[in-house]
Amino acid sequence: MRTILLSLAVGIGVTTLANVGTTVYLHRGLSHRAITFAKPAHAAFKTLLWLSTGIKVREWVAVHRKHHAHTDTIDDPHSPAVSGWRTVQVKNLAMYRSAAHDPHNIEKYAKDLAPTTWDRWVFDRSWLGLATGTALLCVAFGWRVGLLAAFIHVNYYLAGSAAVNAIGHHFGRRRYDNSATNLQWLALVTAGEGLHNNHHAAPTSAKLAHRWYEIDPGWLVIKSLTWLRLASVRLHELRLARGQRIPLS
Repeated sequence: MRTILLSLAVGIGVTTLANVGTTVYLHRGLSHRAITFAKPAHAAFKTLLWLSTGIKVREWVAVHRKHHAHTDTIDDPHSPAVSGWRTVQVKNLAMYRSAAHDPHNIEKYAKDLAPTTWDRWVFDRSWLGLATGTALLCVAFGWRVGLLAAFIHVNYYLAGSAAVNAIGHHFGRRRYDNSATNLQWLALVTAGEGLHNNHHAAPTSAKLAHRWYEIDPGWLVIKSLTWLRLASVRLHELRLARGQRIPLS
């Protein structure tokens, strides 16, 4: 029982770090350029994501930018309006990989993120990152806890990411006039990503919470980074996208 509880705690902890890196660095920072990072923060986030997810930065950015360019249309890489939310929840990883491995998408949507020497030799080697991350868990906590924690983390991270794309475009509140939704519980387990309707209304905003009662864990991390002068926020005012209106209530 102790092994299971420790594995659960470690797995959730790793996923929390991966979710923070995804929403703060990949999503708000690189994809939408809402945040600029100092070199130490840039290196730390990229290493964290390499060890915990194996994600290739320019692939993730390209897929997400394509999603915004073609939201809930046939060209959206992962639309529940097209495929159904259950299908996206189950097949989100396959949908992501299909779009991420299309050279046309990378060239069109991530041309500003040309691979560096570090990418070619280290960060583009996804399985090396995942294997190294798992090995570090095994060294730190023992092989039983390390392997079980890695299993919990992978499933939790993939399920959360899929939920943002699937139920985050199907269930929940739509305060603004777009097809995404707000789900506070989902925001709590994905470092803020569940406030998806807010994000689609103001994609260049680094803060996803638009009301005082909305909780965006990722914003707390961003504020801490700005206080430490490791990051700077591009826009401090809420700037809504075309066609989005400030709600009356």
